[in-house]
Amino acid sequence: MIAVLMGGNSAERAVSLNSGEAVYNALKSQNINCFKFDWSGDNLDQLWQQKFDQAFIVLHGRGGEDGYIQKQLESRGIRYTGSDSKASHNGMDKARTKIIWKQHHLNLAPSIVVSINQPIKPINFPLPWAVKPTLEGSSIGISKVDSQTQLNDALTFAWQYNPHALVEQWIEGDEYTVAILGDKALPVVKIMTDQGFYDYESKYHSNKIQYLCPCDLSPSQEQALQATALEAFFAINAKGWGRVDFIINQHNKPYLLEINTVPGMTSHSLVPMAAKAIGVSFDELVVAIIDEI
Repeated sequence: MIAVLMGGNSAERAVSLNSGEAVYNALKSQNINCFKFDWSGDNLDQLWQQKFDQAFIVLHGRGGEDGYIQKQLESRGIRYTGSDSKASHNGMDKARTKIIWKQHHLNLAPSIVVSINQPIKPINFPLPWAVKPTLEGSSIGISKVDSQTQLNDALTFAWQYNPHALVEQWIEGDEYTVAILGDKALPVVKIMTDQGFYDYESKYHSNKIQYLCPCDLSPSQEQALQATALEAFFAINAKGWGRVDFIINQHNKPYLLEINTVPGMTSHSLVPMAAKAIGVSFDELVVAIIDEI
């Protein structure tokens, strides 16, 4: 019996419910024994009363993607999809991820962490800057800062979600993402938005976003990006499935942005899109993710 864990109490709850519904329907359509469980943050006792031996985690954001639910399942010997609690924790924390990636000599935009009620260190890289909470996904709480006078407002906005914010040099360029299934990178997807950047509204509500898959990279560029994505994925000991996001600047230099250890599984989501490009349907993708447990 598989429990589809969805909902949660993070800022990404609505997305998780959509993802969970899609995964649950895919399992049911293949006559796989499963049930869906809407975790609200304080009702895990109800989950443990159910009889199940596997969990499909589609909880996005804090609580579901940061190692908490993984640790709860590990302590009960229940197998689950995706990365373990430690890798999930490292992948959710953008600042921690960057430290690990830097140790592996991967290409990153310069950044600093600014904590609430702490003095701001001198920022020794040029404007514009991206300011984002260290522990949110789906581009929640992110701002583009074009002048020093905008920094305080951007930090205040980011601190609404987390007491630590990442201030990062803004890299102008095109966004690409690489989905990973098992030990293989799926075809690269290029994301084109008219929003200025690929924000929450673009990801889940806009119909003006264009996705290119196959993307516009040469075969050698695509293979290089896939190889970097796999290196970044395994650097934090991620497993099962995930997604690694990049910006490629005007000089064709890729910069790692972040990793998603529980990516979206909605109609707008990028992992199903990449899988479809190699002939893997949504239903087949769901089963393939379970097979990686």
